[in-house]
Amino acid sequence: MDKNNQLSIFREAFFRRERRSVPAARAFVSEALQAWGAVDRRDDVLLCVSELATNALLHGVPPGRGFRLQLTLDADGGTLRVEVHDSGGGDVRAAASRPQAGDDEGGRGLLLVAELADAWGVGRRDPGKVVWCAFATGPVHLRPLADARRTRAHSSRTTAAPAQRPTAPPVARIPQEALV
Repeated sequence: MDKNNQLSIFREAFFRRERRSVPAARAFVSEALQAWGAVDRRDDVLLCVSELATNALLHGVPPGRGFRLQLTLDADGGTLRVEVHDSGGGDVRAAASRPQAGDDEGGRGLLLVAELADAWGVGRRDPGKVVWCAFATGPVHLRPLADARRTRAHSSRTTAAPAQRPTAPPVARIPQEALV
């Protein structure tokens, strides 16, 4: 298939720095997956969204700001990409590779993302960073546009166009030894 003519569908939403943003982000992604017919790995995707959104709120979003969640589905190629954009500092790789004590209650979120997603990584933005993960979804069968519009969140936008991803690092697997 010609990569230039590949159908890509994009949704994004902005979430404030507040506790209810994590379940709201999960609901946003769940609705998009349902509308797109990409439900095979729904549970894995939603768990990773929870982890990335929680990390953004705890470590990446300064007071008075929020985070942006972007979803891109390459319908022809069957790849779903989840991106969480924040405006804070921090080094995600250092946090992901820090050893955890057996009784620690936190600090394992990115290890879960690394295990569940087919790929994940971190990119820089000004200000802040983008933490992303990708999932192979297999072929999807898109619903008619009218159905998709009914499920669209009020704070989001949806587009369908030939693939032109937002600027972000290419999909690549972070070696397991980098996480240990």
